[in-house]
Amino acid sequence: MTTFTAGPLLLGVRHHGPGSARAVRAALEAATPEVVLIEGPPEADALIPLAAEKDMRPPVALLAHVVDEPGRSAFWPLAEFSPEWVAIRWALEHGVPARFIDLPATHTLAWGNEEEKGTAEGEKGQERQEEKGERGEEEAGASDRSVDADVRIDPLAVLAETAGYDDPERWWEDVVEHRGGAGIGADPFAPFTALEEAMGALREAYGVGGHDRDLVREAYMRLQMRAAQREFGDEVAVVCGAWHVPALRQKTAVAADRALLKGLPKAKADMTWVPWTHRRLSRVSGYGAGIDSPGWYGHLFAAPDRPVERWMTKVARLLRDEDRMVSSAHVIEAVRLADTLAAMRGRPLPGLTETTDAVRAVMCEGSDVPLGLVHDRLVVGEVLGEVPQSAPAVPLQRDLARAQKRLRLKPEPMERELELDLRGETDAGRSRLLHRLRLLGIAWGERTASRGSTGTFRETWRLRWEPELSVRVAEAGVWGTTVLSAATGKAEADAVAAHALADVTALAERCLLAELPDALPVVMRVLADRAALDADVGHLAQALPALVRSLRYGDVRGTDTHALTDVAVGLAERIFVGLPPACAAIDAEAAEHMRRHVDAVHGAVGLLGEPGTAASGGIRERWHSVLRVLAGRDTVPGVIRGRAVRLLLDDGELSQDEAARLMGLVLSPGTEPGDAAAWIEGFVGGGSGGGMLLVHDERLLGLVDAWLTGVPTEAFTDVLPLLRRTFSAYEAGVRRTLGELVRRGPGTRGSAEAAASGIPGFAPDLDPGRADAVLPVLSLLLGLDDAYDDEFAGVVR
Repeated sequence: MTTFTAGPLLLGVRHHGPGSARAVRAALEAATPEVVLIEGPPEADALIPLAAEKDMRPPVALLAHVVDEPGRSAFWPLAEFSPEWVAIRWALEHGVPARFIDLPATHTLAWGNEEEKGTAEGEKGQERQEEKGERGEEEAGASDRSVDADVRIDPLAVLAETAGYDDPERWWEDVVEHRGGAGIGADPFAPFTALEEAMGALREAYGVGGHDRDLVREAYMRLQMRAAQREFGDEVAVVCGAWHVPALRQKTAVAADRALLKGLPKAKADMTWVPWTHRRLSRVSGYGAGIDSPGWYGHLFAAPDRPVERWMTKVARLLRDEDRMVSSAHVIEAVRLADTLAAMRGRPLPGLTETTDAVRAVMCEGSDVPLGLVHDRLVVGEVLGEVPQSAPAVPLQRDLARAQKRLRLKPEPMERELELDLRGETDAGRSRLLHRLRLLGIAWGERTASRGSTGTFRETWRLRWEPELSVRVAEAGVWGTTVLSAATGKAEADAVAAHALADVTALAERCLLAELPDALPVVMRVLADRAALDADVGHLAQALPALVRSLRYGDVRGTDTHALTDVAVGLAERIFVGLPPACAAIDAEAAEHMRRHVDAVHGAVGLLGEPGTAASGGIRERWHSVLRVLAGRDTVPGVIRGRAVRLLLDDGELSQDEAARLMGLVLSPGTEPGDAAAWIEGFVGGGSGGGMLLVHDERLLGLVDAWLTGVPTEAFTDVLPLLRRTFSAYEAGVRRTLGELVRRGPGTRGSAEAAASGIPGFAPDLDPGRADAVLPVLSLLLGLDDAYDDEFAGVVR
């Protein structure tokens, strides 16, 4: 049996390996060192005591960021089954000092900046994006798929291949995880001796295997080890990636190590603890740790005994919660199958592969659909760590935490929907917070369509808290010390920097949603300046709807929007003047874009000109005049003329007889078939409910039918795509009804044949008896008293 003799006790580990974590705990219990040195940034030494607080729950991560550039950051993730976390907790529980001995973050962050500049000169495009995305884990040296992420070879893959395995994870499970954590017999130091010998052979065969940073890091670690030995004697324990152990054991001159550290770049860095998630641990790129199955690893570390049986019980409970029929017999059979598969494959115990195969066959009936749920919820796991409030944080982070607590809006790793009723103070506050965070680029929540209501007093959000949002919060701290002040500063800066008019109007809308009264004057001033300089009618038409929506949102939230009204009215007037000339002599593609602008402006004018609004006086009338001009000009494309006629008809500004007359003129033999088809598309297409209009107005349907049957053969192929695009957008029921009406022929819908066919709605006059029969049901749907009055009946009729 190996014993702990004089000299540093080097415990080489696999980062985030539960077997390594158990072995570290056993070795520390046996050795009882005077100090524990851990691979990690020394700036975090002051944060180590926080790991003992009851509000600290892994997974968590050390976050380091450059003070003047918060976006330049690095993470050191730690889970409950990470050997480093176990070492920290052991030291705190036994009153033993614990220190980090890796290269300081002040050097790694600055070093990463210099490497990025060099990459920009020598490599372009995707390679640079990948380097930036992976900088957090590579600089930290804290995430790894094998023993250490900084090496280019995979030591575990080499060892697994040497042992005859094609899967490094399976090899590691067999030799470490499934052998009680000690790996070889009952000797607590034996697995570390074996790993040190293996890594020494690999380094001798492959060299450093990574880059010069490994040599620098290891030189710094050796200097820290020597300093600890001078202070505490030889009873020093070091927990680090197994790849580094041979280098730390190597005898080198102090001067040589210091020479490697000379001239390293520096950057002023701050450091704190932040919550982490199992999902982020499972990601290889970005700030992840490259662990395929953190939930499974956590189970192996926490299970006191019978890990397979306990795992199958967890799976069964999850599937039952999802209303799948899983009994105790399923659990027993799944355990037996996993044991059988392990025996057939020559494994000491079932691993994740065997348990997954057994779950698929027994509990999921061969389907990968429920198995995907097991993978997401258990194999990966939706676990979000917690950090105590006493942990250092930027002022903005503290203000955000206070707001989350006040509004009972707890960050969660699982995606969930949140329905808000803005008439309530709590929900209104939640809406303000989420909108302000989105302005700051902190995408905790994403707006989705509300299923229950289309009113502006309701909002639906999809929430998920990702650990990297902590970086976004640190970055946003440059704009202010509170969420309100930061969002205000960011909005003002965005307004000044915006170039497109639509961007400024969208920003005004976001300011109202976020309730930023101090930012709104700046945004409105920029908006007025941009609107005065922009002569493009398309840009103006694009900007108006967002501006009008802002007025509506302001009404719901009680915000003063008078400053917006004058700008919106001025914008509308400029559109009225410039729209007819802008619609003349344009091609089909431009005409379709302009048709969408006409629809958008029409909807905006409808809201802007509502009775009781500050802008209601005459604005609708002026817009209707513009539509009449568009409807009557031959130089305007047919799709715009048709849409103008339809909008006037819907607003009651045009009678059905006049609309039929205009359609008859357009569909006369003197009009080009292509232009006529475009007119029809504008009149009854574009999702405007034109199908129902044709169903209920036999004159319009008859005109379309007569024109279509008279289109010359040589022109039919030209108009067919337009007609197909128009009529294919109708609902299936509408298309079926139109086909039936056309088959019978125009003019027959009021006949006895139509009445006998059972098609409703075509009688020449109202049937009072049938109308009265629906009034009780309508009264119930509208929430009125059963005894409806004559006025209500008249309105319905």
